[in-house]
Amino acid sequence: MLVLSRRRDESIVIGENIQIAVVDIRGDKVRIGIDAPTAVCVHRKELREAIERENAESTAMQELPPVRRPA
Repeated sequence: MLVLSRRRDESIVIGENIQIAVVDIRGDKVRIGIDAPTAVCVHRKELREAIERENAESTAMQELPPVRRPA
């Protein structure tokens, strides 16, 4: 993992078309701005993990055999 120090209004460039800027710093929170092409998905890590978890659960539910009811 590359670790960089940035101050407010300073940026980091990733590749040719992604820019990450420090927008604000308040206490222990840092607000960042991300400028990326619309084809690049940008999610908070915890949101992405929740999406992956829900997708896995949905896939598991689809693989279950149908419930048979007693006659």
